[in-house]
Formats: sequence, structure tokens, C-alpha cells
Amino acid sequence: MVHDSPSYRRAKVAGFTLVELLVVLAILTLLVGLVGPRMLNQLGGAKSKTAGVQISDLEKSLELFKLSVGRFPTDEEGLDALVKKPASANGWDGPYLKGGTVPLDPWNNPYKYKRAANGAEVEILSLGADGAPGGEGENADVRNGK
Repeated sequence: MVHDSPSYRRAKVAGFTLVELLVVLAILTLLVGLVGPRMLNQLGGAKSKTAGVQISDLEKSLELFKLSVGRFPTDEEGLDALVKKPASANGWDGPYLKGGTVPLDPWNNPYKYKRAANGAEVEILSLGADGAPGGEGENADVRNGK
């Protein structure tokens, strides 16, 4: 009989059954389901950390501006004063940022800038992933000093 040949038995044993393939796919799906969200959370945390680093760099550039001009930029001048000379900025020695542009936050929104009433302090803020004040996780605001 042809079906009893050794080569037929070897070919039959060498393959995978549909059930075996489904079990492997189920295991892979479970692994992706467990590992995937953790990886996405790490990616999200990286964006918040990136915003913090960029805010720190902007603070340093603002300090250089203040050393040159004698004051921080006004609210109207904003962070653009780091790359374009404001009319009232005597002693401006910029641009203070590489690339000639103010970076956007990791969510492609502009950073918010506000100078304190006494002019001695500034606040730089990213509104997070949702672009709205407050929030938690990736939607949380990122500020200088935090």
C-alpha cells in the first residue's frame, strides 16, 4: 500500500495541526496583550520627560537672555524673544536657541510662557497630551521646576 510508505509517515509527522497553530497564536496574543500596554505607558512617560527636558533648556536660554538684556522677556515678547530680537531688548545677543525656532512640546503644541508680575520669575508650561489645563498621566501639565 502506498500510504504505509516511510516517506508518507514522515511528512505526516513533520507538520503542525491547526489546533497547535491556534494555541501558539493564542499565547502570542496574550503576551502582546500583557506587554503592549506597558510599552505604550513607557512611551507616554517619555514624552512627559522630554517636555521637562525641553522646558529646562528653555529656562537656561531665558537666563542667558536675562544676562544680556537685564530682564526676562515680557509676556507679549514670549519665547520668540529667544530667537528674534525684540525692539526694546537692548543688549540682545541671540539667538539663544539652536535652529532659530522655539521648539514645540512633544505633542506639537507651543509652550506657554508667563512672566511673574515682579519680573523676577517665569513660568513655562506644556498642557500635556490633551492640550487642556490639569489632567493626569499623559494629560498632566508639565511645568518648569516639576
